[in-house]
Amino acid sequence: MTTHLLAEFEAAEPMVAALRAARAAGWRKLDAHAPFPVPEAAKLLGAHESPVGWIAIAAGLAGAALAYGTQWWLSVHAWPINVGGRPLHALPAFLPATTIVGILWAAAGALLGMLALNRLPRLHHPVFAASQFHRASEDRFFLSLELDGPDFDAAAAHRLLAPHRPLSVAALGG
Repeated sequence: MTTHLLAEFEAAEPMVAALRAARAAGWRKLDAHAPFPVPEAAKLLGAHESPVGWIAIAAGLAGAALAYGTQWWLSVHAWPINVGGRPLHALPAFLPATTIVGILWAAAGALLGMLALNRLPRLHHPVFAASQFHRASEDRFFLSLELDGPDFDAAAAHRLLAPHRPLSVAALGG
């Protein structure tokens, strides 16, 4: 069963025009692939700023707080040892480990947040079966239409794409 239609374009403008027409015709499950960022396509696809930065900050602060709290609890309550007259709660001694753990947790949070938000690792997608799709990172532009629902079929997609003169249109299985 065909689940995707992949149209190949030579330039960004016809791909964006086809994307605009697909959105106007009611297609919602579609994606664009290009060798460089195409801001108008991103806007039409509803791309927005990623929350990965906020996830990293939250994870970093949580890790730093946990590291500092652990050091404080161990030095002040669990095993208080007065060495050389230093105070039990010694802020300068706690900061290096707190900083390192905070950075580690921020990096791990950014990685895990990015993987979760991108629904990765995704080992296969139907567009990978297209023979020319590797050119999406070189010099070609692709528009992928997911054939989902009774109103969206391959014939309707072909009629929609024809005025934009794609180089090729490939039907891909699920």
